[in-house]
Amino acid sequence: MVAMKVLGAFQVEVDGRPVATPGRLARMVLVQLLLARGEVVSTERIIERLWPTRVPSSAQASLHAYIARLRRLLEPERAPRTAARLLLSAPYGYALALEPDALDAWVFEDRVAACSVAGLPAHAAAEGLAEALASWGGQPYAEFADEPWTAGERTRLEELHRAARERLVATRLSHGQAAQALTDAGALTREQPLHEEGWRLLALALWARDR
Repeated sequence: MVAMKVLGAFQVEVDGRPVATPGRLARMVLVQLLLARGEVVSTERIIERLWPTRVPSSAQASLHAYIARLRRLLEPERAPRTAARLLLSAPYGYALALEPDALDAWVFEDRVAACSVAGLPAHAAAEGLAEALASWGGQPYAEFADEPWTAGERTRLEELHRAARERLVATRLSHGQAAQALTDAGALTREQPLHEEGWRLLALALWARDR
């Protein structure tokens, strides 16, 4: 079983044990494939992102070496000359075939979505959102925040995290948990003072507490 973490420090686990990844460029290959969510990423695009200013003459050979190292990392028990099951080759690139719960960011997204099901009681939604937020490990793809091709996904996940925090405050208010909602809304406005929704929720929480 392979699992990966991109919320906070990047980490790969094989059979429940953290394993060391072979260098930043190899990790960049892995992250590009993670961002594609099972779709093929062309060799040309991978190389352009690894060496954006000047592509070395050894780029193809280096990429093949990174792929080989990553395959050994992800499938240490795979017999020689047998087909890879996780890091797949395609005619013009590569793809990752992972389980839906293999990445912490995917799990977080699924947990938040499950709390938006119509008819879900407020207390159940609050508990689910609190559990999802407790699993948030930090800035998405933090090691690769300087890479422009991660910007869209990083922004999307951060917005999802903020929206989940706001929804938790609103849900707690609707369920009569004004004290906890006030604490959470205060944290929102301190950390993200330019978002109006946090201030609206803070005002509602203060009113609910007769303040």
